[in-house]
Amino acid sequence: MTVKECYDNIGADYEDVLGRLRKDERIQKFLLKFLDDKSYELLCNSMDAGDMNEAFRAAHTLKGVCQNLSLTPLYRSSSVLADRLRDGQEYGEDVAVLVEQVEKDYTHMMGCIKQLVE
Repeated sequence: MTVKECYDNIGADYEDVLGRLRKDERIQKFLLKFLDDKSYELLCNSMDAGDMNEAFRAAHTLKGVCQNLSLTPLYRSSSVLADRLRDGQEYGEDVAVLVEQVEKDYTHMMGCIKQLVE
């Protein structure tokens, strides 16, 4: 699988990231680093612990990383979640739906990146 095919499978913006990072090798390097990023794990642990501030921080970090790599679906879902968690708002049923979407996007994206490695 090529880097472009990986981005196409994710539904991400390959042209945008290529314009920023210039080479497939560089894009792949950062995608592979994303496999070790702990933001999603921190988000899940913080949600389980009910720590809104830490959950916000993790969602915001995940959003930023995804924005830099033009990983559009996960950027969008983590952005909506971060906005919802901002300012210490109380958790509501809507948060569970937003977390589910982040999980779906994250799982799909990680699977695509792992295929790139294979």
